[in-house]
Amino acid sequence: MATQYGISGATAREISASVEHAVAEGRLRPGEALPPVRGLADLLGVSPGTAATAYKELRRRGIVVTRGRGGTVVAPGPAVASRRPPPVPEGLRDLAGGHPDPAFLPRLVPPGRLSPGARSHRASPRRPELEELSRAWFRRDGVPDAHVTFAHGALDCVSRLLSVELRPGDAVAVEDPGFHHLLDLVPALGLRTVAVPVDDEGMRPQELRAALRAGARAVVLCPRAQNPLGARVSAARRAELLEVLAAAPEVLVVEDDHSADIAGGPLHSLTTAGADGPARWAQIRTVSKHMGTDLRWTAMACDATTLARHDGRLLLTSGWVSHVLQETVVRLMTDPDTGALVRRAAVAYRRRREALIGALAEHGTQGRAVSGINVWVPVRDEAAVVNGLRSRGWWVAAGARFRIGAPPAVRITVADLEPDEAARLAADFAAVRAETLSTYGG
Repeated sequence: MATQYGISGATAREISASVEHAVAEGRLRPGEALPPVRGLADLLGVSPGTAATAYKELRRRGIVVTRGRGGTVVAPGPAVASRRPPPVPEGLRDLAGGHPDPAFLPRLVPPGRLSPGARSHRASPRRPELEELSRAWFRRDGVPDAHVTFAHGALDCVSRLLSVELRPGDAVAVEDPGFHHLLDLVPALGLRTVAVPVDDEGMRPQELRAALRAGARAVVLCPRAQNPLGARVSAARRAELLEVLAAAPEVLVVEDDHSADIAGGPLHSLTTAGADGPARWAQIRTVSKHMGTDLRWTAMACDATTLARHDGRLLLTSGWVSHVLQETVVRLMTDPDTGALVRRAAVAYRRRREALIGALAEHGTQGRAVSGINVWVPVRDEAAVVNGLRSRGWWVAAGARFRIGAPPAVRITVADLEPDEAARLAADFAAVRAETLSTYGG
């Protein structure tokens, strides 16, 4: 047994399982170097070919990465790692969850008449009423609506798209900082992550160009309400990104417009460019942020090839999204009171977001967000800020689980943070920041 590394096994399968267990248990940490192939073979008494096969399997599954002369190391965000947030300590004001304000969520009422008996809906997976409502939803913002389908949630949809389009070892360009569950999903599918830095206007064009040159075969991005930065793609940035993507027509572009109705600001989608837009594309929309987190339903508009591949895989697995769920969503989308509630939510979220950013600025602290329900605040030491605010009754999210190479920050969810609370939080933030500066200097 390679005691220094906690690796054991006599076959490639046993060795790869041993490494995965060590990573899962924290005995091997992200970035930690593993022995070279011949060194591992000598330590375990196996052939170099067996050790090489074990490493190949670990790379395929996203557990390790190879860095040329840097050797083989545990992946920065391995598939077996968890980016789940820690539990909220009792008695603290929770601003870490990224959830909408329950006061703006409608009451969920299932349809009075449920689908009868045990029968398959594979022949007609989409309720016609909801399909037409979905087309109108996309059409409202200029997204082509010729091909529309459903999934069980945004990540379910992204997972299926990447699974049918890519093969293990292929690269996916993702936002940095970005949605933590997506950062875990990509390596879990055996794919490689290529981080593309994000500013207030979305993915940066030059870095996206570099990611495509590095072999990225798919791009996943949020056009607005980007989590965690709150970025929103501008018209100018849209044009720049389209110019970059024009050189890679085979790349699948997936937009996750998860907060379409409450994001705050117009949509500048890459999919609305017609003949000048990407040939392979999908735009995903959910209702969980403005109608209820338990509504696991997603609408997707896409090109014809993407539709066929996605639906072909869906039919082989779950088959369809619950018609009971679909009928519930229809009732909500056509209810005038729900529509009015959603519009009030969008106004409130913008007011609360701007209140915190303004209050932080008064104390010399920069908060970043031009859309959505989160504010991203750069810091020097995430742990010091999180713990300092905890001592003052606030619970915010450390940025580590959202980052690949981006600088440190904390994410603050403002969905139910009223302006008077924002002023108190900003003052406490400034005090914690001053304490951190006096401790670490500069």
